[in-house]
Amino acid sequence: MTTPVDAERSVPPVGWLTTTALGCVVVGGILIASYAPRPAPLAVPTALTVLAYALMVTALVLLSRIAGFAWPTFGRIFRWALLAYVVMAGMIEFAFVHDHTRGATLTEVSLMLVIFALSVPTTIAFTSARYADA
Repeated sequence: MTTPVDAERSVPPVGWLTTTALGCVVVGGILIASYAPRPAPLAVPTALTVLAYALMVTALVLLSRIAGFAWPTFGRIFRWALLAYVVMAGMIEFAFVHDHTRGATLTEVSLMLVIFALSVPTTIAFTSARYADA
């Protein structure tokens, strides 16, 4: 049984970083939603959102530096997963708008949903493409 050479090499922790970013926004979203319909304190959710963005940027920079990566496979998987998660994020955003969430809270939720819509497709596409032939 042969193993692809690329499967044996070390790759940066892109999947871990994007999954941790997702975890940050999920926890922040739960904190915000737990206060509904009252206004939520935004200090902790904002800190988690900033951390999530830093993790995503780090993951994307590390991803862009992988030599011999299967970009066509990554792109094909990422596009379809992104479509699905943008639709889901849009439905969640609609629920918050429909429930009369306004101002800074809605802005915070929207920023969290961007990470939600990007992190999962990135994780799925990276995990698949890292084992594909370049």
